[in-house]
Amino acid sequence: MTDQELISMLLNPAESEKGFRLLISQYKEQIYYVIRRIVLVHEDADDVFQNTMIKVFKNIKNFEFKSSLYTWVYKIATNESLTHLRIRKRLGNFDNNIPENISDNLLTSDEYFEGDRLQLELQKAVAALPEKQKEVFNLKYYEEMKYGDMSKLLNTSEGALKASYFHAVKKIEAFIKKSNII
Repeated sequence: MTDQELISMLLNPAESEKGFRLLISQYKEQIYYVIRRIVLVHEDADDVFQNTMIKVFKNIKNFEFKSSLYTWVYKIATNESLTHLRIRKRLGNFDNNIPENISDNLLTSDEYFEGDRLQLELQKAVAALPEKQKEVFNLKYYEEMKYGDMSKLLNTSEGALKASYFHAVKKIEAFIKKSNII
């Protein structure tokens, strides 16, 4: 189904419920993992995913076709994830010093974490990155997004994105080497 067909369905009161179900089924896995890489905990990611889909549904009339629907949903998901983290921090149940707070228990005790020691260290290393580098790394490494598409999404030049990714990779390599697992 094309973006246009899905949006038409969402905007049509007679088909909006069916369109919403299709929207969720089309983007559930991709958007869930975008959120999960930011908030880290499954339960939080589920909550943020639900908030994201509700926000998309309520604001679909404002979609301007300047990007793909996925890009628009991705932006909303990222903003909702960051808002969630800010609220947790403001409530005092989240420390901004993420790498030290990602204990082995945080991810490994999560029934949805299926990684080994190296993957756990990768999560810690990514969490330690500055926000911009983290976002660029996630888009390039996990989403396999091209720099041109990333440039449109983040309103940044391709050169700056390549530099951010390069620096992120170097920091991750140093973090993993320091952990003595390879």
